[in-house]
Amino acid sequence: MADNFARLKKHYNNVVRADLKKEFNYTNEMLVPQLDKVVINMGVGETVQDTKKIKSAVEALTLIAGQKPVVTKARKSIATFKVREEMPLGCKVTLRGNAAFEFLDRLITIALPRTRDFRGLNPKSFDGNGNFAMGVKEHIVFPEIDYDKIDVMWGMDIIVCTTAKTDDEARSLLKGFNFPFPKEKE
Repeated sequence: MADNFARLKKHYNNVVRADLKKEFNYTNEMLVPQLDKVVINMGVGETVQDTKKIKSAVEALTLIAGQKPVVTKARKSIATFKVREEMPLGCKVTLRGNAAFEFLDRLITIALPRTRDFRGLNPKSFDGNGNFAMGVKEHIVFPEIDYDKIDVMWGMDIIVCTTAKTDDEARSLLKGFNFPFPKEKE
């Protein structure tokens, strides 16, 4: 595993960084956009009926991310949804540094190609500040999850935060990481 995360980071340092510097005419090496963090969020609405479901989601996210997630809780009670204050509603994990590179490598090369009816990522999912958000409908696309031991399919949100100032810079950075964006029509 130690060599695996180095692959995407080496690719960034040796290839992507130079390409971005040339494409956007950066004069300073520190201006070149880089990966800041990856945030993975798993909402578990079923905990309203069964509070043990959160344990299953935490175990799955721990396997996928490689580190223990934080359980997110309701801030206030909402009677319509049968939600009480401090009730666990999901979990999230923030990956930085080598862990973020390693996760993105597995996401791009293994998980996304295993997704059913996958036609590429939405190129409009940028927030205007160089961050990219995407959703995965089934957590079983990750190889760490044993399909036979799954009781519920969890969806998850994955946010890739970069130091890019604009969406174009972030898009070029993620294309350098081989993110599967559809080809633009000319």
